[in-house]
Amino acid sequence: MNRRIVICLLSFVLCSLSFGQKMVYLERAEHLNFDQERIADAQILKGNVVFRHEEAWMYCDSAYFYEKTNSLDAFGHVRFVQGDTLAGFADKLFYDGNTKIARMRQNVRLVHGRADENQTIVTTDTLNYNRTEGVAYYFSGGEVKDSLNTLVSIQGNYRPKTNQAIFSREVHLTNPNFVLTSDTLWYNTETRVTDIVSPTVIVYEEETTIYSDDGWYNTDSEQSMLLNRSRVVHNDGKTMTGDTIYYDKRIGFGRVLGRMEMCDSAQHATLYGEYGEMWEEGSRGYATDSALMVDWSDTAHLAYIHADTLFTEELHYEDSALMDSTYYRVKGYYGVRVFRDDVQMVCDSMVYLGSDSTIHLYMDPISWSDNQQFSSDSMIVFIVNGTVEHTLGIGNAFCVMHDSLDVFNQMSGKELTAYLTDGEVHTVDMSGNARTIYYPKEEDGGYVGLNTTQSSFIRSYIEEQAIQRMRFTKETTGVLYPLDQVPEGADRLEGFFWEEESRPTDPMDVFRKIDRMIK
Repeated sequence: MNRRIVICLLSFVLCSLSFGQKMVYLERAEHLNFDQERIADAQILKGNVVFRHEEAWMYCDSAYFYEKTNSLDAFGHVRFVQGDTLAGFADKLFYDGNTKIARMRQNVRLVHGRADENQTIVTTDTLNYNRTEGVAYYFSGGEVKDSLNTLVSIQGNYRPKTNQAIFSREVHLTNPNFVLTSDTLWYNTETRVTDIVSPTVIVYEEETTIYSDDGWYNTDSEQSMLLNRSRVVHNDGKTMTGDTIYYDKRIGFGRVLGRMEMCDSAQHATLYGEYGEMWEEGSRGYATDSALMVDWSDTAHLAYIHADTLFTEELHYEDSALMDSTYYRVKGYYGVRVFRDDVQMVCDSMVYLGSDSTIHLYMDPISWSDNQQFSSDSMIVFIVNGTVEHTLGIGNAFCVMHDSLDVFNQMSGKELTAYLTDGEVHTVDMSGNARTIYYPKEEDGGYVGLNTTQSSFIRSYIEEQAIQRMRFTKETTGVLYPLDQVPEGADRLEGFFWEEESRPTDPMDVFRKIDRMIK
């Protein structure tokens, strides 16, 4: 070896010993020169140059080594190695042994992990690695890629020790199943979990889109916890919104806590509640704790349905043309209350069937329309084009029309049918041992008396919320009493009741708790 090189190396060793382990060591070089005029205080090294600083090794084709400042500039096929799991590659490297900061430039790749394991690769043109803090960061555009995801952003940093990466500005994550975009995102390359810390959109093409600005998303299992009024939107028109959403995309399941909204634009219905769950298969879901369904299929008459628990699902059937069709079914259990501006209802439980647009009410149902109250053992409400067409009451049927003060026109029987047009009752049919108590009027509006009838069938024609005329079968019997000669108790049919206090009066009144004596 050249005597000059030997002297320089000996001088370097003595100097290194004086500074301890923090000094950068030159381990190897094929050529060493000096050029004080061009590069003062620098050792010019060429050919398979190798440096060592503590546990880090640096390789290059050529370098400038600044012994006084304990730093170096490396060029050509630069390789930076720390331990057996971290390696950096670049065209240039600027390393400061005092601050332990490696600045890699041009065609930079930082590889973390063994080749036979899940590796994380950072690719950029400008990368700084702070060995003291254990963080690599880029600031002019870069990419982080593991075996599952590829993330690009303008700025980013990565901590190999914790596998944690932070991205900001135009963040774009690409997964085989979805694409995520955000302004700021935290990501762990080991767990594959993203921490959502800013407005973020996750798109499953032609399936689902997730909107959130707080929470986490596991890109491997596709499970997530979404906070702060996040939304899950499906391309078939279903949307799930809530304060907290647990969502499992792989199995198509969502659980919502706090101000839940499940909207189905195809069915024109929205389900609300403080807690609910949803299964994409069969479009099944339920809401409880302040559960409410709003049916907006008829924008002129919105329907508000409340129950302790509301269930929804989509069912398949074969129609009359032997075609596979689907329909919507809603079930409400306990304390059902329904408000429409044309009809109001209460019962213990209900079922809505979209196949024929009927609402089935069970356990002492009552419905109201204007000044009329209808009750029976069970009831079916038929809806056509979003409006109530007629109501069928089966078993212990009763119709009460409040005329004035304590005057009630009444009909009872085994079955009743009330027909409506534009939200107003115009005809009521009562059959099966039909009985009536009716107050006919003079032309000036005064009462003629009290008329009682009994027949197998009675039809009442109603205009402006008053009975205009009635039609009976031939076998009808009856008595007309003058008002001052009405026998005691003759003004009430057996089973009469007027439950106006239970009637929902507006959309929010459906939540009012009432004590009903279920028969």
